[in-house]
Amino acid sequence: MKKVVTFGEIMLRLAPKDNLRFSQASEFNVIYGGGESNVAVSLANYGLPVEFVTRLPKNDIGECALLEMRKRNVGTNHVVFGGDRLGIYFLETGAVSRGSKVVYDRAHSAMAEIEPGSIDWKSVFKDAHWFHWTGITPAISQGAADTCLEAVKVASEMGLTISTDLNYRAKLWNYGVEPETIMTPLVSYCDVILGNEEDAHKHFGIHPKGLDVHKDGKDVTAEAFLSVCEQMMEKFPRAKKVITTLRGSISASHNTWAGVMYDGEKMYKSPTYQITHIVDRVGGGDSFMGGLIYGLNTYEDDQRALNFAVAASCLKHTIYGDANLATIAEVEKLMEGDASGRVAR
Repeated sequence: MKKVVTFGEIMLRLAPKDNLRFSQASEFNVIYGGGESNVAVSLANYGLPVEFVTRLPKNDIGECALLEMRKRNVGTNHVVFGGDRLGIYFLETGAVSRGSKVVYDRAHSAMAEIEPGSIDWKSVFKDAHWFHWTGITPAISQGAADTCLEAVKVASEMGLTISTDLNYRAKLWNYGVEPETIMTPLVSYCDVILGNEEDAHKHFGIHPKGLDVHKDGKDVTAEAFLSVCEQMMEKFPRAKKVITTLRGSISASHNTWAGVMYDGEKMYKSPTYQITHIVDRVGGGDSFMGGLIYGLNTYEDDQRALNFAVAASCLKHTIYGDANLATIAEVEKLMEGDASGRVAR
């Protein structure tokens, strides 16, 4: 299979250990991760050739982020260097009825200061057949948004399949533009769109017909999300598949997890998993996207591709850190119904 390319920001994650609050912390655990780098790690872990493109500062911290990608067999041949700092985010991990918190410190990061023309996209996409980006990247800065648009245009001209995870982040859209103005032209180039009802509403004003999630206080069902899929395909006619994850948040430690995919004619729904003791939910959507790209490129059956993505993401919730390190064998074992967690000897 030809390679997959992902583009976005990798950050330094600093988190108090053992569910401590920020105010209790005297030390922080270090992880490197970000939406698109997490997808790249998943794909490399499944044996797919993958290249991660970003902009890093030429200092020791930037080198650490680069080494993390190389350690996971992710290609870094097209990483560019510049700027003074790596973006940071602080994570306070919740438990039971206390939700997790994220504080961003990524203003003026190397990636936030990227400008169009920094990356030779024709060289990047030369041997690739799939390009993935997320809504986080254009939310960082106008320069990142313009560079992302530059990328999808070249990827489209070269015949790549283009996917996005809409990933609305309210804390990032702060450089004076409306998300819809930026996201609409970007998403118009996409063949595969992942996003939940909040992403569709915040980016495009699209919401499930007959259901106000915040007012009604209900989780969106597969049936309710069908109207979102139909509206998304009407707005973005190039899209061949619209997908969402269905998370039921019983508590910060206990979620239900499933997914649905619509191809314009048929709605596919996965089994629902009970994740009763979450280790780390950060990167859950990225692990789903990585599993979905792998599944769509491996299985002829869309139902099996969706099931792989959901099972892979279910396992990610048991793994500390941003990236999913579950193997294909472990994912397929869970897909076949073995959730026993017995010791393998």
